[in-house]
Amino acid sequence: MEAITELSYALDTFYFLISGALVMWMAAGFAMLEAGMVRAKNTAEILTKNIALFAIASIMYMLVGYGIMYPADGNGFIPAIDWGFMFGGDNSVDEVMGSDGETYYSAMADFFFQVVFVATAMSIVSGAVAERMKLWAFLLFAVVMTGFIYPMQGYWKWGGGFLDELGFLDFAGSGVVHLAGASAALAGVLLLGARKGKYGKDGSINAIPGANMPIATLGTFILWLGWFGFNGGSQLVISNIEDANAVAAVFVNTNMSAAGGTIFGLITARLLFGKADLTMALNGALAGLVAITAEPLTPSPLLATMIGAIGGVIVVFAIVTMDKLRVDDPVGAISVHGVVGMWGLMAVPITNSDASFAAQAIGLGTILGWVFVTSFIVWLILKLIMGIRVSEEEEYEGVDIGECGLEAYPEFVGARGAS
Repeated sequence: MEAITELSYALDTFYFLISGALVMWMAAGFAMLEAGMVRAKNTAEILTKNIALFAIASIMYMLVGYGIMYPADGNGFIPAIDWGFMFGGDNSVDEVMGSDGETYYSAMADFFFQVVFVATAMSIVSGAVAERMKLWAFLLFAVVMTGFIYPMQGYWKWGGGFLDELGFLDFAGSGVVHLAGASAALAGVLLLGARKGKYGKDGSINAIPGANMPIATLGTFILWLGWFGFNGGSQLVISNIEDANAVAAVFVNTNMSAAGGTIFGLITARLLFGKADLTMALNGALAGLVAITAEPLTPSPLLATMIGAIGGVIVVFAIVTMDKLRVDDPVGAISVHGVVGMWGLMAVPITNSDASFAAQAIGLGTILGWVFVTSFIVWLILKLIMGIRVSEEEEYEGVDIGECGLEAYPEFVGARGAS
């Protein structure tokens, strides 16, 4: 029995760490997707944001975020913060062996898996505010988002808070991660305003194409791959037959939902625009992934495909609607992660009898309300103190030069200027 317990603990810890590494690789996916979807003159700055936000998320979650999200105690609404994690320590052999098999994996592995989720939520914000936000205002917001705003709503669900007690279900984070990130992004975009030239005074909507569609496509494939760790790792253990089968089902359903979102996003774009729009296919794939994240275990592969397909249709109409409302989101992050995240949450009761539409709606509203309001307040304070938008001249020249002092494609830009 002792050997089995030690082997199970080692296997589950290893699986948790590998899953976390896959989710960490999603940071590269977001960086590539966003770099491809912005103009060449803004590429270096958005890459800087993506690597810096990951580092900020790691540090802030270590210092305070993990202790808020998984506290020593709490009343369901306000956690009793556990400050001990930053000083290290892990499960001892005696603790593991004396737990009757209930301590499945290393506490450090749990932290690593959770911290890459925090960074994912913050990465969603990066793309939505691209091409016109000050770098340091964004990074200061990242400190508050990853250290306080995200962990609080994470505690309410995954830390055993009131949403969990209510019966709100969110397997891997359609709400806790994706809707949260999109809500913070929406608050920032509303205060930031649209890019110059995006919307005409006559009501026209002007497309601003991204600089590198191959890189954007690569980013989407990286995210698709990372999502297997995102959803599969959320099963938490794999060392017995039941959990191993569950992980396999989660992998299959995650893949099928992404496939459904891709195809139906592409078909919807063809019907609306008369063309096979690559950006809508990419966003359709991501929409399928977001949609299935709330419950990737209980659907059949066919139902998972349909859940993703509906997400793929929704995201196209959501992106079009955002533009009509003059909400400028260069990468479609608010639509993909926010609007489709809501669909994912509300689709859970379709296949999981333990879920209720009422509990899902309450959880959805709580996450949206908390993150949007607190983010709006933080963005507003930053706007009043230091400003959040670059000058018109910097925006025209590109934030690469103004914010980073270098260009991502200097030869290309120089050659173009010479011509």
